[in-house]
Amino acid sequence: MDKARLIILVACALLAASCQYRYSWEHYKMDGHRTGVGVPTADNVVQALGTVDDSLYHAPNGTTYPKGSATYAAAAEMIAVQPQMARLKEVIAVSAREMSANAPESELSNWLIDHLMEETARKTKRKVDVGISNFGGIRVDLPEGDVLMDDLVSMFPFRNYLCYVALKGADLQNLFEQFAASRVQVLGGVKFVVTDHKIDTLLVGGKPIDPEKTYGVATIDFLLDGGDGLSVARNAKELIITDELIIDAMLPYARSYAATGKKIDYSKDGRVVIRRALKQKEDEQ
Repeated sequence: MDKARLIILVACALLAASCQYRYSWEHYKMDGHRTGVGVPTADNVVQALGTVDDSLYHAPNGTTYPKGSATYAAAAEMIAVQPQMARLKEVIAVSAREMSANAPESELSNWLIDHLMEETARKTKRKVDVGISNFGGIRVDLPEGDVLMDDLVSMFPFRNYLCYVALKGADLQNLFEQFAASRVQVLGGVKFVVTDHKIDTLLVGGKPIDPEKTYGVATIDFLLDGGDGLSVARNAKELIITDELIIDAMLPYARSYAATGKKIDYSKDGRVVIRRALKQKEDEQ
């Protein structure tokens, strides 16, 4: 990729990041061999990006580029947004290892949904039995080591609000039948085993679903009526859409690790298992 184009892409990403919680973007490895440009922190903007004046861009390695060049324009944009970017460069926690979100179950998705269940219960003062979110709402991995506010904002860029839905067991069962038939999403509070798109095991709180019992479900407003093909609120006996965004629930949670001197760490627990039937495996061999 042309280096000037790469710088422009990164500049656009930084500009997007300066708007609160509205965008997601991809990480790019910066090749700074021509300019010496590195990834800036809140305190080393000049050392990492250089400076611009009325006629020249002075790169960190001493190279200069005239006003009117693509490099000058990209550098000027990048440097200009750094004050707005400073808050996103704050280190809010430390992660013991890199965690990613992958179906049918992963450390990062478990970390998210388990806390959203707790926070929804706290916010609504309702008992929450099950958590349902979507893998598509987790946009980037959690890095090993320092975790910046930027990492969490990038991870949850969409304006999705925490919700509580009360469902009869029969309707909850229907949702899980849909997961089995199509694709599973981020789940909490369950033991869910699927073989060849049919449910083998479905336990909530360690017990089979009672069709007549009412269950509390923590979810997000995107999934209430059609998002990712789900309608979690269909036939709801009670629906509460809170005023709390996912990012606003997860930022204090991430900070709480540092406050207690702990590193962020989480694990898979076998809550969701997807198997293929033996015949299907044999046919594919």
